[in-house]
Amino acid sequence: MTLLGHDEPWHQWRDAMAGPRMHHAWLLAGKRGLGKMHFAMQAARELVAEHGIRQPEGQHPDIHILTHLPKDDKEERKREEGKPFELKRNISIAQIRAMQQRLNTRPTLGSRRAIIIDPSDDLEKNASNALLKSLEEPPQGTYFLLVAHRPARLLPTIRSRCRVLRFPTLSESDMTTIVAREVPEADDATRRAAISAANGAPGAALDFMARDLGKLNQLMEQIAHGGDPDFMLRGKLADAIGARPDRVRLLATLDLARSVVGNMAQDCTPAQIPAMVEAHAELIALSGQAPTYNFDAGLLVMQIGTLLASAAAPRDRVNV
Repeated sequence: MTLLGHDEPWHQWRDAMAGPRMHHAWLLAGKRGLGKMHFAMQAARELVAEHGIRQPEGQHPDIHILTHLPKDDKEERKREEGKPFELKRNISIAQIRAMQQRLNTRPTLGSRRAIIIDPSDDLEKNASNALLKSLEEPPQGTYFLLVAHRPARLLPTIRSRCRVLRFPTLSESDMTTIVAREVPEADDATRRAAISAANGAPGAALDFMARDLGKLNQLMEQIAHGGDPDFMLRGKLADAIGARPDRVRLLATLDLARSVVGNMAQDCTPAQIPAMVEAHAELIALSGQAPTYNFDAGLLVMQIGTLLASAAAPRDRVNV
């Protein structure tokens, strides 16, 4: 199945596969929620398949995926029991080393293997340096697909060794179609909020709805439009996020806050522009730090609320 917005990436990928020399490293770049991992899995299966060799339906022995592991043994047991579990913040050098050990052997079924790293922008620094060695001297028949939500976080030397496939955001009409199809039971207000917050990324909109972030969106819009002089709304925002939100929920909260400020900027007055630009820049900086820094969740939520309040109209920004 080809997802909306994937036509051009598929065209470039299949053109390369039909050519005399397939590039060994690909960077799948775009916002979170555009289906890049879905593309990577389908593309990898096309890559490793060979005529006359039966391919397995499920897990493929020549497709290796590196992603976030459970945070610790306790979270690993939760995964084994089919329960929700917390992930580590980064992809570690140990995972890269284990992958490199595999590269000393031949592919299992054919002559090609694919290594998918999702998301590659969450590699530890040492893991990035180790991966670079494999990208510089890739074993014959080995191809890398690096999924990246924030490509700028990757080492420039890694980016320079990859061919880039860019995944575009979708139009509002396409987003509306997808959300209505996937979550038909949702009310119109929730759908509109999810689509607005996702900024063209259908996966982000569906995650927004699955995590019930509608109340957060409403509170954030109240703070950003009217300020929060008595800190009441920020307290409600902290309660809505929860006392111990997991990393994914915090990242979704940051993305939502950025979206709220970005959407406000479309209809703001000239007097509001400097405050909005500054608030948006600070939220972007927090989003970049959050995957690797150990934030106190309560303090982070209050900081998000304060940045939203700072974007309110100047006449309302009293004791933000």
